Amino acid sequence: MNATLAHVAGQFVAGQALQAITPLGNGLINDTFLVKAAADSFVLQRINPHVFPDPQQVMHNLDQLGQHIQQKSAGVVQLKIPAIIPTLGGQPFFRDENRQAWRALQLISPAESRERIQNVDEAAQIGFALAHFHRLCSDLSPNLLYDTLPGFHITPDYYHQYQLLLEKPLLVSIDSAFRQCQAYIEAHFAKIDVLEQARQNGQLRERVIHGDPKLNNFLFRPDTDRVISLIDLDTVKPGLVHYDIGDCLRSCCHDKKNNHFDLERCQLILKSYLQEAGSFFNANDYDYLYHAIWLIPFELGLRFFNDYLAGNVYFKVCEPQQNLKRTLAQFALCGSIHQQQQALLASIKRLQQL
Repeated sequence: MNATLAHVAGQFVAGQALQAITPLGNGLINDTFLVKAAADSFVLQRINPHVFPDPQQVMHNLDQLGQHIQQKSAGVVQLKIPAIIPTLGGQPFFRDENRQAWRALQLISPAESRERIQNVDEAAQIGFALAHFHRLCSDLSPNLLYDTLPGFHITPDYYHQYQLLLEKPLLVSIDSAFRQCQAYIEAHFAKIDVLEQARQNGQLRERVIHGDPKLNNFLFRPDTDRVISLIDLDTVKPGLVHYDIGDCLRSCCHDKKNNHFDLERCQLILKSYLQEAGSFFNANDYDYLYHAIWLIPFELGLRFFNDYLAGNVYFKVCEPQQNLKRTLAQFALCGSIHQQQQALLASIKRLQQL
């Protein structure tokens, strides 16, 4: 057992022998571990200081979310939100000798994450769970939360970062893949402010969002198609629910073999989402659904490309060109979405009339 991890884990348990500490999940930001102690198991995470420089704000948001949902009647809440486990000194996180911030969270068990959707019932549950989370938070004022990631999902800001990176000496080769990415960005940059303009004009309003509702952040009860929890809540913050919807569909409807967007699966998830969303989803929200479905994969591709240009400092990579390959995959997905634009718009219109 790693001595450093054992020391950190010991800050959250008293009088229990640690049995094992093993890596958990495949997140690109935080380092996550499963800690098994004599009586309990819990999740231990090192909060990435480059992404979240103020862990106090992250933990404040988690605490606000947890308190808000705990106040609701048990019959209303159908998702388990991991509780914060304080340090032995009563603090929400622990700083090690290197000033790294660590926190512990309740382990939701029995539960499992899934890397791909297997059937229509799983797809429907994803849509329901995301909308249910949004409904649970719909009466939580976003003003009570910190914006722990200023600029997150603000696509024009990522484009500005891209322009600044191009002005510096490049750390990468200008090859055909580089030029392909650059050409796609420049061909579509005129569309990147559509959601922000709608927010600024009052057509879309800020709500409390998850911020990262990719498929493997939904936990299923084993041997069932039921989602019981939504995890990785570091990115909970004020924002547009369209960011969440677009990111969820990007993750769940991306056929990675050919970078095709699965329209049928998208329709299933959207139908289930909108049935649960109810009255909090208004006419203006419907008007910007397609824009979000296309924009969020484009934004992620732009973020991957920016990180590639910057030297791979944000997303974890296994080899130097991994972020470039990720960029190409996201832009190919955007192309598939664009090819199915009319079918998507027609489907959204039908769902609005249900």
